[in-house]
Amino acid sequence: MSFLTPLAIWVGSISWLPRFLPVIVRCDKAIQWISRNRVALLDIAGLPNITLFVVGRKSGVRRSTRLLCAPVEDGWLIAGSYFGDHRTPAWVFNLRATDHAEVGIRGVLAAASVVELTGASYDDGWRTLEAVWPNFALYTQRTDRKIPVFKLGRLA
Repeated sequence: MSFLTPLAIWVGSISWLPRFLPVIVRCDKAIQWISRNRVALLDIAGLPNITLFVVGRKSGVRRSTRLLCAPVEDGWLIAGSYFGDHRTPAWVFNLRATDHAEVGIRGVLAAASVVELTGASYDDGWRTLEAVWPNFALYTQRTDRKIPVFKLGRLA
């Protein structure tokens, strides 16, 4: 957590912010490109994050997405929230189509198993994610869809 984290949480709670998600994503990608993928907006905000690498279910092309995460003992939790938008992020469909992915953290790649959480494990995972990013609670109010939660398990 950095001194900017509370500011990031406040900005993330602004109700009209999702309209600017495409602009935010473009700015984030520019920051990543300029820094050669060493820095992203999540890093600047002092929030834990990973780069998810997963093969596209239709294209077969390896895709990468920088995501907020909740580190857990044996991996990471991620949520397909898209700021509470009604659309599900494309990476969610790609993860659902496979049982493995790669996770990048500070330039180090790790193989990971993929499990979409359900039932009590979903509830526990959701609470863990909300502890990292309180705005997840707002996102459930912005959308009618159930926001998926995945556990990416660290493989040896």
